[in-house]
Amino acid sequence: MIQGQRLVPGDLVALVSPSGAIDPARTEAAAKSLESWGLRVRAGRNAHGRHGTFAGTDEQRLADLNDALRDPEVRAVLCLRGGYGMQRIVDGVDFDAVRADPKLVAGFSDITALHLALWHETGLATIHGPTAGQLDRGPGTPTAESLRRALTTTAPVEIRADKAEDTYPVRIPGEAEGTLLGGNLAMLTSSIGTPHAPALDGAILLLEDVNEEPYRVDRMLVHLRRAGCFQGLRGVAVGQFTDCVDPDPSPPVIDYLTTELSRLNIPVLGGLPIGHGPEQIAVGLGVHARLDATGGTLTVAAPAA
Repeated sequence: MIQGQRLVPGDLVALVSPSGAIDPARTEAAAKSLESWGLRVRAGRNAHGRHGTFAGTDEQRLADLNDALRDPEVRAVLCLRGGYGMQRIVDGVDFDAVRADPKLVAGFSDITALHLALWHETGLATIHGPTAGQLDRGPGTPTAESLRRALTTTAPVEIRADKAEDTYPVRIPGEAEGTLLGGNLAMLTSSIGTPHAPALDGAILLLEDVNEEPYRVDRMLVHLRRAGCFQGLRGVAVGQFTDCVDPDPSPPVIDYLTTELSRLNIPVLGGLPIGHGPEQIAVGLGVHARLDATGGTLTVAAPAA
């Protein structure tokens, strides 16, 4: 494992759009939040590009990402939003630059493709957490404060299962320790058969998703299991499955999650405020985690050194 250094006042943060297009007003608001933490901010040249639903062409989005990864002055790379598009360019990421100069990299949802690739190719610990665009809510929100902590401290974070979360009933008691990996379920599943398919032996798997009908969640979980991706898995941390409902009568998504994950005979903890909910907690990926499904907590080491 390699880690970027925690940010200190005066450090430069690059804002890039490797996936979906974003409103420039959200970037401006994000920059103000980051500057209020004492950081300097620079948006990529193509951060506000548009090519269909993407933030510019594949070549433009990849150029911005690689420029940020190669620049020795940049100490963190924050993705402005998810959406779709990262998987289209991930094979062109400059992994040599990452190995030579590890930086903090943050994002979630579609950015799961980048997290997987960076872990497989370089062993870089990354941040599964708010995209920079979500900082338009202001620097004092729980979401923003969580990202600030992940970027600027080396303290571990303890996340407690929240009864207000829809996935709270998903639980198989027990305790487990391992490397926290994963993220968006749809992106994990779409990585099967690629060089960056999830290798989860000895891992705690983080899962979250949005706008997927319950049967599709089941289909993806079954696909991962049948592909052998769960071999050696030690535990599952279930985050937010936001708006995962079916217009036709069917079992709720928590039933599918419980049924399929219980087949693994390992600890499973749902109800974690991580994902596409109104607020979310940033956690490190590629770092040590302890899952206490009996006590209802997930403790994750810091992604920053």
